[in-house]
Amino acid sequence: MSDALEDLVHLRLERPSEGVVVLTLDNPGMRNAMSDEMTSSWVAAIDSLASDTSVRAVVVTGEGSAFCSGGNTSWIASEPDASVDELRARMMPFYRAWLSIRKLEVPTIAAVNGHAIGAGLCLALACDIRYAASGAKLGLPFNKLGMHAGMAGTWLLPNVVGPAHARDLLLTGRVVEADEALRLGLVSRVIDPGAFLDEVLETAAGIAATAPIAARLTKVALADGGHADFESALQWEALAQPMTLATADLQEGIAAAKEKRAPQFRGR
Repeated sequence: MSDALEDLVHLRLERPSEGVVVLTLDNPGMRNAMSDEMTSSWVAAIDSLASDTSVRAVVVTGEGSAFCSGGNTSWIASEPDASVDELRARMMPFYRAWLSIRKLEVPTIAAVNGHAIGAGLCLALACDIRYAASGAKLGLPFNKLGMHAGMAGTWLLPNVVGPAHARDLLLTGRVVEADEALRLGLVSRVIDPGAFLDEVLETAAGIAATAPIAARLTKVALADGGHADFESALQWEALAQPMTLATADLQEGIAAAKEKRAPQFRGR
């Protein structure tokens, strides 16, 4: 582990299996609210993972009963005289810090073990896949607090659930339970809490075992809602698929299928 990752505060970085990294928000006494220390640790961790070629899948979860209760906004209430420019200058770096997970080229999974509220849900939305434990609650109740949504919530949420559901959730500020989140498309699976992290890590290990070049190109293809139109998809795939056909991993995949064994992809 690099020196930058030796002193993480309110954040744990673990490697449970080959190619899989777990980032655990670790401030359970504050329901994993995004403290200044956690934010700095998050940036250091993401910067390190972005340059680590051994990483093939990243899981984000929370310690204790919550995934993340959102930003630590107590400072906003304590500074009623702050100007719009001053507040904006503080919010933009915060947004960019937490949304930096989007720069990772490998698949990312939000393991929503408990409440994911406000900026905490935006963090989950910034991941490629979301799984929720039964009993988890998710919502963007910004309007109920008298503030506009932040951390790209008005872009991320429609991209995941579509404009109609996004309007419902953002304008009402209501918080939904895991089963409704599944029906809305906010999460892809709901899993029993007792087996939750084990099942998510098993899925992450399966992703990590796929061909990394193909996985990264697929992530790019699906980014920001996918291609603009049908023809754009064809043009992209006519370049991306040949790129994978020219790899040693393709030959390994074909050989493994013939020999009825698990492939050993090397990312080349």
